[in-house]
Amino acid sequence: MSILFFKKYLFFLATLIFVSCGQKKPDSPQDAPIGNRKSPIAISSIKHENTYLKVVYGQPYRKGRTIFGEWEPYGQVWRTGANEATEITVTEPVLMNMVVVDAGTYSLFTIPNKEKWTVILNNGLGQWGAFDYNEQLDAYRFDVPVQSLETPVEAFAISFSDLNGSSTVMTMSWDVVKIEIPIRFY
Repeated sequence: MSILFFKKYLFFLATLIFVSCGQKKPDSPQDAPIGNRKSPIAISSIKHENTYLKVVYGQPYRKGRTIFGEWEPYGQVWRTGANEATEITVTEPVLMNMVVVDAGTYSLFTIPNKEKWTVILNNGLGQWGAFDYNEQLDAYRFDVPVQSLETPVEAFAISFSDLNGSSTVMTMSWDVVKIEIPIRFY
């Protein structure tokens, strides 16, 4: 082994140690940098005349797990995706599951149960997961029935149906269940 190779090896090793020691691990899940996301970011949107709805969420994968009732326990607030809490932006008021939702951006949480899910639009923005969820910041809550799927859905998905006049349906599906939230534009 030549002296030059040995010097290059020591320089590489010293650089590696310096870089790895200089990186700080997050103190809590809220401090996790964007590079620590384990699930890809997905966006679903729809526009009707001057009204625009956009949902930004982390898209976790099933990976052979039973999701609801096991991986995501029944009766507990879920971030409705992965990574940061899912956020929904509404540019004009809409009727969502017979509830008038004002224009704004909200964190979108759900409480999955076997027969129904509680859908929550919350004013606490910029959260990592549901760790800092605060019920007092809820703007809207409503329940929707759960529908069973014959074929499991691998990647959690939020989608909007094609417009039917001034209406659409926001669907959330993962594993062997889905929920549908009817939305009407004004």
